[in-house]
Amino acid sequence: MAKVQGRAVQDGARKGALALLAGLREGRTLADQAGRLNHLSQGDRARAQRLALAVLRHRDRADAVLGRFLQRKPRPEAADVLRLATVEMLELGEAPHGAVNAAVDLMRGMGKKGQAAAGMVNAVLRKVADVTDWADLPVQPLPNWLRKALVAAYGREAVTAMEAAHQAGAPLDLTLKPGAVAPEGEMLPTGSVRLAGSPQLSALPGFDAGDWWVQDVAAALAAKLLNVQPGERVLDLCAAPGGKTLQLAAAGALVTAVDISDQRMARVAENLARCDLTADLVTADALEYRPETPPDAILLDAPCSATGTIRRHPDLPLLRDGDGVAEIAKLQAALIDHAVDMLPLGGRLVFATCSLLPAEGEDQLAAALTRHPGLEVIRPDADWVEPGWLTDAGALRLRPDFWADRGGMDGFFITSLRKTA
Repeated sequence: MAKVQGRAVQDGARKGALALLAGLREGRTLADQAGRLNHLSQGDRARAQRLALAVLRHRDRADAVLGRFLQRKPRPEAADVLRLATVEMLELGEAPHGAVNAAVDLMRGMGKKGQAAAGMVNAVLRKVADVTDWADLPVQPLPNWLRKALVAAYGREAVTAMEAAHQAGAPLDLTLKPGAVAPEGEMLPTGSVRLAGSPQLSALPGFDAGDWWVQDVAAALAAKLLNVQPGERVLDLCAAPGGKTLQLAAAGALVTAVDISDQRMARVAENLARCDLTADLVTADALEYRPETPPDAILLDAPCSATGTIRRHPDLPLLRDGDGVAEIAKLQAALIDHAVDMLPLGGRLVFATCSLLPAEGEDQLAAALTRHPGLEVIRPDADWVEPGWLTDAGALRLRPDFWADRGGMDGFFITSLRKTA
């Protein structure tokens, strides 16, 4: 809290960030906790999210610094306050006196135990403020279960580069409707627009008109590879939150979007309405849904471990241990089989996962081709496809460390297939 005319004023953004961090200890992702910030103003909600994300991206580095000055392990609530102030000062450039005073006031507001720890927090953070080697500390590593698997797949040097990309975070990318004028930003070779900083999206040109939507550059490539034509009947399976549905509809396809979640499908409807696009929305289990008329093409962005999105979701490594990957892979295989069964001869399927694990990408493709001899891979030949993105089998393997000088991209596996027999 800050002091104004002798009265304590709550620091909403910092309290919001601490509430999100506390929720992680309960096993809840940041996305699951949006309701915890509803009492804050829009600006404070955004700042609370940014602060929590920054703490998670630099958690291990903050603990390394704090360990120099702590005599014993603090309580979890105090540890979060210490990490927040450390990251604010050493990473975000917050003035030390402001960050330290706010941290002390936050501790004093946590009851008797917090008041007892306030002196320790003050003393430790005043020493942290003088730390000069923050930039020299190693990047935050991935958890061992994931790092080991990725080193086996890509090598140690590549994984270190991915970890650096995760720590750097993710810029905002936009997908444009055909013919729309882009807000000011970098036009990427794939056609996405990358924004600088953290602008208020609703204030940007084209938001109210629905000229664009937020979508990571890698996520946008799955629909591009499907290459739908106006009037084609397309199924978008596991469609929410709807970025790919919007792409397909904007290309003139007759889209049926299927997702099992009513709540997530409501977001798809909102996005379609804002962008003045249409699609048939079906809330159903994608494994059980079957249209009356076979589709010309199917886009299957399957449920996965989401290990390719850590640069924008740094909470995931703290909440997952890899135990569920085998079950998710079984579900992916079943979804592929169902999609292939629905396709007519000549029909196309794009299978995509936002995962870095070969079990959810390269291995899935190899197994699908074995189970379905009538499938053939359509090797992408677009001029925006860089040689380093292609696997030997002709699929796209995208990684967070690609385009590092531009701000990276999410990790994705994407393959385009045709049913020939």
